[in-house]
Amino acid sequence: MPDGELLSTTAGDVARIQRRTVGVLAAGQILGGVAFGATVSLGALLAADLSGEESLSGFATASVTLGAALCAIPLARLAAAQGRRRALTLGNLLALVGIAVVITSAALRLFPLLLVGVILIGAGNAGNLQSRFAATDLSQPGRRGRDLGTVVWATTVGGVVGPLMLTPGEAVGHWLGMPPLTGSYAFSIVAQTLALTLYLVALRPDPLKIAQRIARTRDAGTQRIVEVDRPIVARYAVFAVAGSHVTMASVMAMTPVHLSHLDPRNVTTIVGVTIALHVFGMYGLSPVFGILADRWGRLQTILLGQAILAASLVTAAIAPNSPTAVLIALLLLGLGWSAATVGGAALLTEATPTELRPLRQGRSDTAMTLSAAIGSVLAGGILGLIGYGGLALVALTVVIAITVLSPYARR
Repeated sequence: MPDGELLSTTAGDVARIQRRTVGVLAAGQILGGVAFGATVSLGALLAADLSGEESLSGFATASVTLGAALCAIPLARLAAAQGRRRALTLGNLLALVGIAVVITSAALRLFPLLLVGVILIGAGNAGNLQSRFAATDLSQPGRRGRDLGTVVWATTVGGVVGPLMLTPGEAVGHWLGMPPLTGSYAFSIVAQTLALTLYLVALRPDPLKIAQRIARTRDAGTQRIVEVDRPIVARYAVFAVAGSHVTMASVMAMTPVHLSHLDPRNVTTIVGVTIALHVFGMYGLSPVFGILADRWGRLQTILLGQAILAASLVTAAIAPNSPTAVLIALLLLGLGWSAATVGGAALLTEATPTELRPLRQGRSDTAMTLSAAIGSVLAGGILGLIGYGGLALVALTVVIAITVLSPYARR
């Protein structure tokens, strides 16, 4: 049995494998969240520090998303050919290399090298993004949103803890002799190594390999739903996820820089708390949105996300100079992203037959991350021209477009 794959698969086997898969993926997302939290929180600050130009701070977030965009389809192809385990393991390995490069760039004060390291971390994040789709490989249609939401929720633990480790991370980094603003990456290295080991050892049997074999052989003992390809619906799902992500990423990327002007003396504390609450919003209620997607509908959950995103952006536009208002806006921004992403990913999965899913999911991740990379770069310029409130209003146009085009999801 290569790679731990079962030779025969009954409905009971599928249910057991699915429960194990969701547990492993959830644990991996916790560790990945801790590792990725430092990059989200410190990327813009490191970029501004090493470049000497705040207008270039958005290049850090852009590089993360660019790395994910460049690797999403190759990792999806690797998953389709050799399974999720190989793809997730490779993603974690790339992220580990990226963290080492970022620390080196800070020590040498080399801004271009920083971007290279952040791109590699982004490549690893492409693997983390793939985890939510891996949760649906063997999921029954009535539980697809819930399983997806559970894995997304697991990122809450690491994602909230990661930003809160900024201040203690600096103390640890100073003790270890690490460059300024890189101390938290010491925790990232440990968490990323544990995640890599977990996927390599525990993600057996591979859920995508089992799903592909069921689709080919139509095992008599396995419950099977007739699959219909709905490309127009799938394209709208890709657009909704990508649009919601670029809205979130562009505003979030500029928030640490904006907050550093509002309270320069407590920048690490205020940024850490704000980003932690934002990350909680992104992942904390994802199981609830998953249940809503299963029971209320995929499209309805996407549109709920757009309403929450709109509330966030209006709050930021009305009171951009209030740290409390910015904190509330970032919390809502995360909640809106969560609803739209869970609903959109579930819609894309159910609109696509099994044999087409890895590649189409990879294209979705590429569209999502590439658009966010462009948005993050533009956000720096927009912030400099019309301020944080103006940036929020520009992002609001994307929310309007997703809402207006929603009838395509019913075709």
